[in-house]
Amino acid sequence: MYRAIARNKRNTVFIILLFLVLIGALGWLASYIYQSYTILVVVLIGAVLYALFQYYLASSQALSMSGAIPIQKADNPRLWNVVENLSITTGTPMPAVYIVNDPAPNAFATGRDPEHASVAATTGLLDIMTDAELEGVMAHELGHVRNYDIRLGMIVFGLTVAIGFIADIFLRMAFFGGNRNNNNGGGNPVVLVFGLIAAIVAPLVATLVQLAVSRQREYLADATGAMTTRHPDALASALLKLEAYGRPMQKQNSSMAHLWINDPLKPGLMARLFSTHPPIPQRVERLQEMGGSF
Repeated sequence: MYRAIARNKRNTVFIILLFLVLIGALGWLASYIYQSYTILVVVLIGAVLYALFQYYLASSQALSMSGAIPIQKADNPRLWNVVENLSITTGTPMPAVYIVNDPAPNAFATGRDPEHASVAATTGLLDIMTDAELEGVMAHELGHVRNYDIRLGMIVFGLTVAIGFIADIFLRMAFFGGNRNNNNGGGNPVVLVFGLIAAIVAPLVATLVQLAVSRQREYLADATGAMTTRHPDALASALLKLEAYGRPMQKQNSSMAHLWINDPLKPGLMARLFSTHPPIPQRVERLQEMGGSF
């Protein structure tokens, strides 16, 4: 378990490097085709600044996009006590607690580290979960906090958006501007076509990496939550309820879909193909295997 957490932290560094390589490659292609290496410098500096911006402000953006409302203990003692008890049990700083007024049962955690974390649950989740199931769900969310998944999610989200933004600019430059001098790379149709392909493929690769990371984070958070409560069957039961009673969120935003415990988007073939979450039956099966070891 602890090896998995350590591996998750190491993967953060590798993933950041991968995204920077993708961003740098797009910048280099643009600078080569248009014979201006200033483009590469601007792209790299802009990507780093954008990632820093997302690192500090993406959490507030996610809470705002979801319509989450901050609460105190008097507002919902049940949810507050569950989060507080789990925080004490795990030695994790008490996160800010939010409620999202939405009948779709769901929950998420966000922030850049355990000292600056927030957890949120929908009214739909609170309505259908027993106390043990609610504890399992919130232990899962605190698992994201303890494993620093929230930091990884914010960084990956920011860099993915940055790659898409850079690729969009690159495509516009290719079609509507740029150096057409036949004596340089700008006039080479092979180089231009290669650059266009790279600009199209890079965001797709970035999205696939984001999806792979998100799915592994969910498995790890499930395991962490089960280890915390010593009751994996409760979380498994909660996941089955999420599958049975799940519905699309009223406020949908694909950029923060990976933060929720259950996919908040409308179902469909493409949604399943590019889902940020592993199938619930597979998650339940893993939890049931864990239950046999306790």
